[in-house]
Amino acid sequence: MPMTSNHFDFLVVGGGSAGYAAARTAREAVDRVAIVDSSEELGGLCILRGCMPSKTLIYSAEVLQHAKHGKLFGLDISNAKVDMPVLHKRKVDTIGEFADYRVEGLESDKFTLFRNRAEFTGPNSVRLDDGRELTADKILISTGSVVQVPSIPGLRELEGVWTSDEVLDLDFLPESVIVLGGGIVASELTQYLNRIGSKIIQIQRSEHILKEVSQEASSVLEKVFREEGVELHTGTRINSISKTDDGYKVVFEKAGETVIRKAQHLFNALGRVPNTHGLNLEAAGINTRRSGHIKTGPYNQTDNPNVYAAGDVAGPVEIVHVAIIQGEAAAKHATGRKVREPSDWNFLGVIFTDPQIALAGKNEAMLKAEGIDFVSADYPWDDHGRSILMEAKNGYVRAFADRSGTILGAEIVGKDAGELIHAFSVAISLKATVVDLLNTPWYHPTLSEMVTYPLEDIADQLGLEY
Repeated sequence: MPMTSNHFDFLVVGGGSAGYAAARTAREAVDRVAIVDSSEELGGLCILRGCMPSKTLIYSAEVLQHAKHGKLFGLDISNAKVDMPVLHKRKVDTIGEFADYRVEGLESDKFTLFRNRAEFTGPNSVRLDDGRELTADKILISTGSVVQVPSIPGLRELEGVWTSDEVLDLDFLPESVIVLGGGIVASELTQYLNRIGSKIIQIQRSEHILKEVSQEASSVLEKVFREEGVELHTGTRINSISKTDDGYKVVFEKAGETVIRKAQHLFNALGRVPNTHGLNLEAAGINTRRSGHIKTGPYNQTDNPNVYAAGDVAGPVEIVHVAIIQGEAAAKHATGRKVREPSDWNFLGVIFTDPQIALAGKNEAMLKAEGIDFVSADYPWDDHGRSILMEAKNGYVRAFADRSGTILGAEIVGKDAGELIHAFSVAISLKATVVDLLNTPWYHPTLSEMVTYPLEDIADQLGLEY
C-alpha cells in the first residue's frame, strides 16, 4: 500500500508473530496499516532465533539419540554422530523457508513497512529514528523480548558469553559448556547440546529446573538428564564467574559447600525480559508492571485506550500462539469488531525436552489457589504397551476435573506429549466432561489412549457412568 501521508488507521511497532498477526487482522477492516520494525532481519524471534531453529535442532538430536541406542530396538547402527556443518545448513535452509514467507507478507502492498526504530512522542504518535513522525488512530506494541543479563558478579563484564542466539547458530561441536539457568530454553538446549556430544554442566538456582511445571514433572526430566550424562546442579547460589585461559570458571554454593566448575564455553540462559528500551512509553501514558511487561487489561489494551501491547512485551508467557491470539484480539477490538472474551482462552504449553512436558488448562497449584474443589488421577508411562515398545517409559499423564466431571486441566510428561495434550486442550475449550472423552473411540495401541486411563479413574471417583 503506497504511503500518501504519515497517518494510519492502525500502526504496529514490531513485526514478529504478534505484530504480524495484528497487522493482518486489522487490514481485514481498515485500509491504512503500517508496521515499524528495526530488526536486522525481518521474521521475528520465533522464526529466526526461537521456536523453529530450536525445534529443528532438537529433533535432529532426538534422531541421533535413537541411533546411538539402536541396540535397544534390535538395530546395529555404527558410528552415529553429529555432522555440525550439515546440521547447521539444514537449520538455515529450514527456517529460511519460513522467514521468506513472513518477509513476503510484511513487504506486501497490504501494509506500509518502515525499517526503523520508533519512540512515542504522544498518546497517538511515534517518531522514527530518521526523524519522521507517524500518527495513528490505534497503535499496537509488539517489540518482543531480549536476553536478560542478571547482576551476577562477573557476568556482565565478560566477553564471548553465549545466548540462545549463538547456541542455535553453532556450526561446530563445542567440547564443553556451562549452562546458567533451568528454564525452558536452558533445559531444551542443555539436552540438545548434551545429545550431540558436548560435555554439559547445568547450574540452576532453585531446587528444581522448570519452575513453570510441577515438581513431579521437573523431577522426571532431572532424572533423564542425569542418566544421559548432564552434570546438573540445583539449589545453588553463584558467587562469581570469570574467564580462564581456555574458557570460563563458575564458583557457586551448593548444600553449604563451595563448588568450582570450568568449561570451554558459557551459555547465559537465565531468561528474557520485555523489550521496552527506547520506546519512551511515558510519553504515551503507558505503564509497566514490576516484571517489566507492559501493563494491559482486557483485549490487551494498555492504560492508554488507543494503544495495545501483545506478545512477549506484554506477557504473561512467552508463547507464540498466545502472542498471535493477543495480537488478533487487540486488532479486532481496535477496529470495533467482536472479540472472544479473554476468560475463554485456556492455557496451553509445551516444553520440547525428551520426554516432552505439556500442560493444558489449570494445574494443581492453580486449582488450590483459586479454592476450586477438584479430583485428579494419573497414569504412568511405563505401564502401557505402546510406550514400552517405543522405549519411552519416562513420564505420566495426569488430569483434573471438577465434581461434575468437567475437565479443568491436564499435565502430560512423556513421548510426544506436545501432540497428545491437544486432546485435553480441545476438551477444556469445549467444557467437555470425562464421560464425553471416555465415550469417544481411542485406537489401540496408541499413546493417545493413555489419556483415557486417568479419566476412567476420575469417573470412578465421582461415580459417573460411561
